[in-house]
Amino acid sequence: MTAHAGPSAPALPAHPPPRPPGPARRGDTAAADASATGHHRLGLALILVAAFMVVLDFSIVNVALSSIQHELGISAASVQWVVTAYAITFGGLLILGGRAGDLYGRRRMFMVGIGVFTAASLSGGLAQDPLLLIASRMVQGCGAAMVAPAALSLITTGFPEGPRRTRALGLYGATASVGFVAGQVLGGVLVEFSSWRSVFLVNVPVGIAALLLSRRLLRESRLSRAGRHLDTAGAVLVTGAVAALVYAVSQAGTTGVGSAGVLIPLGLSVLGFVAFLEVEQRRADPLVRPALLRTCGLRSAGTLMMLLGLWNGGEMLVLSVYLQEDLRMSPLAAGLVIAPQGIVGLATGLLGARLARRFGVQRVLVLTALAATAGFAVLTQLPLGGGYRPPLAAVVLVGFGTAGTAFGSMVTASSGVADRDQGLVGGVINMSRQLGAALGAALLPAIADAVDRTGHSSTVVGARAAMLAGAAAAGLATLVALRARRPCPDEPPTARAPTPA
Repeated sequence: MTAHAGPSAPALPAHPPPRPPGPARRGDTAAADASATGHHRLGLALILVAAFMVVLDFSIVNVALSSIQHELGISAASVQWVVTAYAITFGGLLILGGRAGDLYGRRRMFMVGIGVFTAASLSGGLAQDPLLLIASRMVQGCGAAMVAPAALSLITTGFPEGPRRTRALGLYGATASVGFVAGQVLGGVLVEFSSWRSVFLVNVPVGIAALLLSRRLLRESRLSRAGRHLDTAGAVLVTGAVAALVYAVSQAGTTGVGSAGVLIPLGLSVLGFVAFLEVEQRRADPLVRPALLRTCGLRSAGTLMMLLGLWNGGEMLVLSVYLQEDLRMSPLAAGLVIAPQGIVGLATGLLGARLARRFGVQRVLVLTALAATAGFAVLTQLPLGGGYRPPLAAVVLVGFGTAGTAFGSMVTASSGVADRDQGLVGGVINMSRQLGAALGAALLPAIADAVDRTGHSSTVVGARAAMLAGAAAAGLATLVALRARRPCPDEPPTARAPTPA
């Protein structure tokens, strides 16, 4: 049973403007249709560029950490906060950002988020003090938490459920997957030929252009706010709970799982989530309707995105270290070795709608999760030196699996959900991937370090163990995708099955 959308204007123009009375001419009609289609594509392109910029910043800074540490004279532990600060605010505010877009306008939150992100990028790029740089990264994360769910919900409310939305979500999924990989490559180029400051300043012209074009290319999309308001108590609780969880995960790799710096925020996160669920049960207009979280599609998609984030976030770090330390590659060369993963991911997104039309979204999820599992299985045989053919073959499989799983998960999550909840769905999906990425970035390098400390002569043994953990995550995603093909016991089949493209 498909839920009906509440009052909501389409996010993107889908029809030509009204024509004056009089006989229509074939040439005029064709011109109008072409103009409308072009405008629609430009709006989608703008959303994809903004989403790419936000995801890119999650990984592009990793390459610059050594240069930042050297120039600003800060310790290795302190420089990690350049990454952690962004992860905490980005992950913590995604659900709030998604619901705010539903209530106050998705285009409005998209533009505000871009403005905040761009200003913080400029501040970070000009920072002469470590505290200012870390503060700028926190503000960047706030802006990203507004942009990411707004971008996804602008697509899902701007395209009707079916082939056009499936194609748009394929492009969105490919953009997100490419962004993670492109950060490694672009970061290496910018740091090698310019300075670490360029990884922040590159966002400024893109952000300004996006702001100038947003009002022209995107239409506003929001709920009717009659009798509705933002659940402040729920927003504070879930934001604090997610932020504490991201912090705990990010510290696990440096302070140890059993340290107070991990256990205390982890306990606070659990208490925050329990209090949030209790508050939401009593609210007439909750931040997150409990019934929405019980839908099979959103549950399966959220789990898949978390597993995807885990293998993707950890793989990038471990493989980059392996290529540079074991194969003695430069940061730029290591980025170029990983680049095929992004290229294959982009191609997968472009072909996603065709794959869904031919096999069905659920079969695509199974196929792509299996491909990622096979790719990581190859990576468990990383060579000690000489060449990188196994990694090259593996990153192709992982790129296909990552982009395809992201695409299928977003189609599954948004299918059958009313427009009034699409911003929230965007927040949940992005939060799941962000949490997974934070977990993977802490877990896989920690596994590699733990194995390396057992007395092996080469760090490649630890890298292989980390890739085995990635294979386990992808294998678990395969099982989740297989289970998602079964009818949900508490929902009619029509409520959960994504519309074929």
